[in-house]
Amino acid sequence: MLRPRYLFACLALLALTTACSRSVPSSQNADLAAVRSVEADWNKDVAAKDADKWVSYYSEDASVLLPHQMMITGKDNIKAALKPILADPNFALSFHSTRAEASKGGDFVYLIGTYSMTTSSPRDQKPVTDEGKYLTVYKKQPDGSWKAAADMINSDLPAASEHPQAAPQPKKHKTHAATTRAHRRHRA
Repeated sequence: MLRPRYLFACLALLALTTACSRSVPSSQNADLAAVRSVEADWNKDVAAKDADKWVSYYSEDASVLLPHQMMITGKDNIKAALKPILADPNFALSFHSTRAEASKGGDFVYLIGTYSMTTSSPRDQKPVTDEGKYLTVYKKQPDGSWKAAADMINSDLPAASEHPQAAPQPKKHKTHAATTRAHRRHRA
């Protein structure tokens, strides 16, 4: 009588193990496609230079990290920071992801890519183009939409020094006469 119970217990354990090991269908591919679509729309909307439209791609508590600036958090603060940038007549931006990863839980997607941004030079107002890389983390919202929760750019240009140093001057070699005068003064 003990053997059939053992056999039944083993079969039940095997069935339970098989049921638990089946993976839940992943939505990762659908999540990646949705976020890539959001990025494509955002890239098109950049040309409008509309701060309201731009910030619509961010979550309410989003953070933007720009080079050499404090972190900007919240849609209102992001919008205020974007207004002068978007008012620049030479402003243009394009960005394209080169890598994407979706969480297995279906709540986060990150994109890594490259950007090209043109702005006016502060010195002469001529267009200057910066190229670099970016990382944007998208978070699925309660309504199912995807919004950027964190957005960071990193320029490929070398960092400009705030206090440029003067070029080092070559050392002047003392002539024999100058050395002799220095020795005479020192003895006197």
